[in-house]
Amino acid sequence: MKKGFTLVEIMIVVAIIALLAAIAIPNLLRARVNANESNAQATLKTIATAAESFAAANNGNYPAAMANLLTPLANPAYLNEDYVASSPRQGYNFAVVGVLSIAGYTFSAVPVTLNTTGTRAFSICTGAVLRQSAVGVGAAPVCP
Repeated sequence: MKKGFTLVEIMIVVAIIALLAAIAIPNLLRARVNANESNAQATLKTIATAAESFAAANNGNYPAAMANLLTPLANPAYLNEDYVASSPRQGYNFAVVGVLSIAGYTFSAVPVTLNTTGTRAFSICTGAVLRQSAVGVGAAPVCP
């Protein structure tokens, strides 16, 4: 008598593997979205910390351009790279909202593809106040 698996047994194993994949894949995708959102928030906080440090060293005047945070004239520079120019970054586009001025700043992080790379948009304003949009809203929240 030959030993082996019947077609029914193989089909049952394939069905179980497909069921496990159907359960695991959405969880893996959600973990990626959470990681992207955490990275976006951390990047905005890094930029805001650099801007606040710049203001502390310059009589309360904030940087008028991203270049002010990057130049070696700061010695050392407040940021190692221009996060705005290197967008997209881990599923998010970073931007200066409006114009940087000595009076303040607003930076935003918006998902490259809403509900795929991120479910919320973020902005950070003068004073390092981080704001987030509602889930499923791809526009950065407005600072007062």
